[in-house]
Amino acid sequence: MKIEDLILAAKENNASDIHIICGLPPKYRVIGELKSMTDHILTHDECDSLAIQLAGEEGYQQYLDEGEVDLAVTLCDTRIRVNIFSQQDHTSIALRLLNDNIPLLDSLGLPPAVINFTTLKRGIVLVTGQTGSGKSTTLAAILNEINHTRCDHILTLEDPIEYIYTPDKAIVNQREIGRDTKSYANGLRAALREDPDVILIGEMRDPVTIETALTAAETGHLVFATLHTGSAADSIDRIVDSFEEAKQRQIRSQLSMTLIGVISQQLIPKKDGSGRVVACELMIVNPAIKNLIREGKTAQIDSTIATSADIGAISMDNSLLRLARSKQISNESARIYARNQDYIKKNLGF
Repeated sequence: MKIEDLILAAKENNASDIHIICGLPPKYRVIGELKSMTDHILTHDECDSLAIQLAGEEGYQQYLDEGEVDLAVTLCDTRIRVNIFSQQDHTSIALRLLNDNIPLLDSLGLPPAVINFTTLKRGIVLVTGQTGSGKSTTLAAILNEINHTRCDHILTLEDPIEYIYTPDKAIVNQREIGRDTKSYANGLRAALREDPDVILIGEMRDPVTIETALTAAETGHLVFATLHTGSAADSIDRIVDSFEEAKQRQIRSQLSMTLIGVISQQLIPKKDGSGRVVACELMIVNPAIKNLIREGKTAQIDSTIATSADIGAISMDNSLLRLARSKQISNESARIYARNQDYIKKNLGF
């Protein structure tokens, strides 16, 4: 079996992901649901062969040594994010098919105020959400807008590199963790000596990376990063809780001074079944939110976002309401994905 055949089948069926598991047919994720496109049952040897086709001998050996390996490849004119991992002495593979072209920022359905982040000169902007919520696509669209409009140096740290940027007005350096630098922390420390204007951190995973990112923002850099959190308030708590209690007050203070905004997103099935649409919470840091961050009162952030529509902010539940009222998603989907289901029911009348 050739990996190219599976990728072509995925593209023909508009699948976002492929799952290769010994003892099962290849599975494709289409509009958020896993489906089989063939009855062929994958064998142990076929899974190993597909892993070698994707990773090459060197990458396959790394997988054998470490139990998993992350990489990105281009096959069938498509950029693909790959994770090869061991389970019950068998090889499994998860592939994410990326868009061939970076989408325009205004095509993603995000709140209009997001475009303002592309004009900033310093500070931190977070894009958050669960795996598969479109974080990488949102960040790519934001960075590409900067690439087309500003004469800046954009430096990315990614694991692995997903979207490839073609330099326009900006210059772009893309560094892959494990290949171009040992870790996010090492790469970010080095970045401060590489004259960047804009820095992308694929994921803020550890206290050293977080603290260096805060320092970068304080010293005049615009920093974009992702977190696997469900809301702006959760993101702030995750960052602060990464540190020992003795240091948390300092981190809250730094975060209150450097954080510009948080985009938290979910992908919701469309009502007509034609795909998925983004629901987005947008927190724009104003004096009230700065104060809440500094004082550790993150529980009050959700209500502050909901009352900050005048500056372009929107809560997740109000985003879901807009999508339901415009008939893009069903009322039931709005309820299922809501943070406060009673609020959705009350406002949609069911």
